[in-house]
Amino acid sequence: MPTPIIEKTPSAYHFPLLIRSLFRSAMNLDTPEEIVQPGVVRRSYRELGERVHRLASALDDIGVIPGQTIAVMDWDTPRYLECFFAIPMMGAVLHMVNVRLSPEQILYTINHADDAVILVNVEFLPLLEQIRDRIDSGTKFVVLSDSGQVPNTELRLEGEYEELLAAADPYFDFPELDEDTRATTFYTTGTTGLPKGVYFSHRQLVLHTMATRQAFSRSGHGSFTLADVYMPVTPMFHVHAWGLPYVATCIGVKQIYPGRYMPGALVDAIVREKVTFSHCVPTILQMILDTAKMRSLELAGWKVVVGGAALPAALARRALEEGVDVFTGYGMSESGPLLTLAHLEPHMEEWGIDRQVKYRTKAGRPMAMVQIRIVDDAMNDVAHDGQTPGEIVVRAPWLTQGYLKDPVNSEKLWAGGWLHTGDIGTIDKDGHLSITDRLKDVIKTGGEWVSSLDLEDLILRHEAIADAAVIGVPDPKWSERPLGVVALKADKTVTADELRDFLRGFAERGLISKYAVPEQIHVLEVLPKTSVGKQDKKTLREWYAQPAATNA
Repeated sequence: MPTPIIEKTPSAYHFPLLIRSLFRSAMNLDTPEEIVQPGVVRRSYRELGERVHRLASALDDIGVIPGQTIAVMDWDTPRYLECFFAIPMMGAVLHMVNVRLSPEQILYTINHADDAVILVNVEFLPLLEQIRDRIDSGTKFVVLSDSGQVPNTELRLEGEYEELLAAADPYFDFPELDEDTRATTFYTTGTTGLPKGVYFSHRQLVLHTMATRQAFSRSGHGSFTLADVYMPVTPMFHVHAWGLPYVATCIGVKQIYPGRYMPGALVDAIVREKVTFSHCVPTILQMILDTAKMRSLELAGWKVVVGGAALPAALARRALEEGVDVFTGYGMSESGPLLTLAHLEPHMEEWGIDRQVKYRTKAGRPMAMVQIRIVDDAMNDVAHDGQTPGEIVVRAPWLTQGYLKDPVNSEKLWAGGWLHTGDIGTIDKDGHLSITDRLKDVIKTGGEWVSSLDLEDLILRHEAIADAAVIGVPDPKWSERPLGVVALKADKTVTADELRDFLRGFAERGLISKYAVPEQIHVLEVLPKTSVGKQDKKTLREWYAQPAATNA
């Protein structure tokens, strides 16, 4: 007997999952809250609604048609939020350009995405002028300026953003789209090769928004509700700022967009605007905590989801001691991004800080509709004992379906019908996921597996260490050996020998193997970081491909 399919009444409306639906829900709230760029602008949600319509009208006026790709090169501003809605809602594709890439990488992503229009902040005009002769002909440019002033430029501009919006129709008839229409694209950089384009449909972004909103609709710690004030500290060009601007708009909360990330400005915005909910990478969290301490400012009551890199136990402990509700979220560019959250269960909130840190720094449990497996090389499931590692593979309704114009790597990404994260992890009997390393970062020395993340966490427990990275370097005897690279706190000193003795103490207690203690530990003023604030281990591997015999 065939599986029954529902009967569709001829007059019944098939409701597609479109970003337009998220927008309409937000506009129906009639919320009194504001959308703010400190020192620049304060607007109501009603004004946001009109400006989204005007932006679509303005783009239509300069010739944008459905299916074209519109790039945005901006800091985190309310303009970017308008682009999050207007561009995909009119049937175009929003390309969030990573402005921290090199000019050559930016040029590649612009041409590879076939950008028809680039909305560019005045600060990035010199960058585009540098590569303009190699940008595909026919690309149009619109300049974005907080002051309204437009400098002289060699680019042929269609106009200035605010002037175009002021002259545009305040109503745009957004089309009915197929929910599988591509809505966004951006580029992720790996350890090798050119940036890879990932892409997401309207349906995927709506489902990610709904699942994320449901995950944060809770009592106790780590909630995100109408009572909160939201400020992203993850760039809006990075995986839709983890999708939280869509959630924030649907809830109707007060939203703060800080512009360019400067430590002092971020702390000022948190304190003055009473920000209660943010998300960021560990490096940014540490920078904000340091700046607040230096200024004797309190951050108690601030809730922060940390992702993009492992949350060190020492940093989590410090944040909790300062009243910051910090916990981990896990995902990747290809997953749109959120997959898991390290929310504590109610009884865990009564635990002491040290016990809480253990769970707050795990990757957490899957959100609704997320399926996670830990598998061996043959795609067999490993034991859920919290000890047996394997690669994390996932399924969810919002995962990118491939890499843009790259069928070979797309098939590798989806080998066996599961998206391969490239992360190594474990799951315990209660379903808590822990990340133990990246496949490319795990170190195999003399047949022993060594986790770079575990070593980094232990090194950071030393009172003199501000930042730490561990990589594998070639070794003629053991194939690979771990090498440590550290940066010191201000006015602190420590030698490589002292750090090795510090780590040997953990080996004697059985926390790590004696084989894991690096012979080489180098001290730098600052560790290299990627464009989104993660440790740049690719650069470190290049620096130490043939490590010196002496230690710093």
